Amino acid sequence: MSNRKELSAHLPPFAVVRPNSSSDDVWVDPASLPDYGDDLTTTTAGNVSDDIKRLTNNTFFAYGVGGEDAFGSTTGRAVKFIDIRVDRRVEQHGRLQATTIAEVVVNRNMLNGAGMVHGACVAYLIDNTPLVVLGLVQRTNGAGVTQSMNIMFHSPASIGAHLRVISTSITMGGRVMSAKCEIVNKDTGRMVASGWLSKMQPISNKL
Repeated sequence: MSNRKELSAHLPPFAVVRPNSSSDDVWVDPASLPDYGDDLTTTTAGNVSDDIKRLTNNTFFAYGVGGEDAFGSTTGRAVKFIDIRVDRRVEQHGRLQATTIAEVVVNRNMLNGAGMVHGACVAYLIDNTPLVVLGLVQRTNGAGVTQSMNIMFHSPASIGAHLRVISTSITMGGRVMSAKCEIVNKDTGRMVASGWLSKMQPISNKL
């Protein structure tokens, strides 16, 4: 039997559980954001509820995409979530693990002067994590600010490459959380980059 047995087949669709803390204590409340972008309920696979898919997309657009003149806006609008799920890990005593899979086709706005995906664009893709998903399920807030990020670049990707961004939660504490990410060239199977990052939930009155 595999040490990494998946239990998603035995779990009902995960639904949203609102945070314990009051709105004054929550830096970003996904439930308070307006609807953005595409309706993921018909285009995105996974075992989470449609509500979680919607709130995840809203948070990504509100803070990862922004207005048309915001950094990364063109890239963010090209990113499509294809799978959002939460599984119980047997080897971690039943702890929940969230995974998001997104895809994007490399366009000119993502390139550096050498015609390859810019390192800052890679960091942008890695920084959009599944922690929001896990927070919605665990009744805490997973939309934190990034504290640190460690990226390893494995191979370049040029215009037209079809990238798959696979992000997985690692830990979710009271204020500190972490995730990992792999970016794979879907056309060739080559690893483009991998990364690990930590986030924290700031105290609103100290921002």
